[in-house]
Amino acid sequence: MEVSIIIPVYNRAAVVPATLDSVLSQTHRPLQVVLVDNYSTDDTLQVLQGFKRDHEQEDFKVVITREPHRTAGAARNNGFEQATGEWVLFFDSDDIMEEDLVASYVDVIQRTADGDRPLDLVSARSMLVFPDGSQREAPFHKRDLFAQHILHAQLATQRYAVRREFFAATDGWNINLPGWNDWELGLRLLLARPRVAYMGSRPRIIINHNGADSITGTEFHSRQGQWEHVIDIMINEVRCSQLKPHYKVRYERLLEYRRMVLAAQYEREGCSELSKPLCREAYKTLRDSYGDNLRWRWLVAPVTRRLFARIAHGKRGSARIARLLY
Repeated sequence: MEVSIIIPVYNRAAVVPATLDSVLSQTHRPLQVVLVDNYSTDDTLQVLQGFKRDHEQEDFKVVITREPHRTAGAARNNGFEQATGEWVLFFDSDDIMEEDLVASYVDVIQRTADGDRPLDLVSARSMLVFPDGSQREAPFHKRDLFAQHILHAQLATQRYAVRREFFAATDGWNINLPGWNDWELGLRLLLARPRVAYMGSRPRIIINHNGADSITGTEFHSRQGQWEHVIDIMINEVRCSQLKPHYKVRYERLLEYRRMVLAAQYEREGCSELSKPLCREAYKTLRDSYGDNLRWRWLVAPVTRRLFARIAHGKRGSARIARLLY
């Protein structure tokens, strides 16, 4: 089974070699590696060309293409157009895959094969690395995947493999979203009702949250408005979906909770002028969804206020409460 790995790259000449080495070390073959240069202004393109020159083989094909639209979504769509593998992995240019990642995906795919309905997506564990060198496993769950993705972005860019034909039937990456595009895409993939399997033995993906060198970034207020726009898009997607009404209500509430989480993050970053109106907006929408009933007044409202305070003070664990509360 050929697997395609798609990596967008922009001005990552100093960082991408480690990612490419981890791809080269994969024990599974055949592999196709699609590298999409976003018209870098440093030596990134030369690094990619050197990798192709030094390592391309019959069972390890390297494709280099360029994408002028400088968003990761556009670059990933470009890369997907070049993909020939039966299954596809999207990956970031500053993260690391352990050598058995692709082989483990293939093992799950083959063990879960069903002629009546093919497997569409495999969700995998990952490890987050932070600026102080500490590590924490990203939340990973095998149940309630819609809620877990809304709360934890379980289908973030690096954290799944997808069947190419299934992905091709979606609208692909939203090229107009400079941030949280993988979170939005993950929701759309779930709304397409994939058959999902889980690779859950241990983390095989290292995601870099390590300060200025990280694609992920370290703060939110500088791009205020962009995050809120993504939440609005996702709420509309849920409303327009074929989900049953009670699921729509629940997932909209969880997305409003994520709006409140964003407001708490603004507060934590010292931007009360951004936090307060956003918090009021999310709080009002949640209240209206309950009709201001007794459950809202005596349980949901006070717990919601406590959750906001916890997040604003940097405490963890609030998402677990939110999943049960809403």
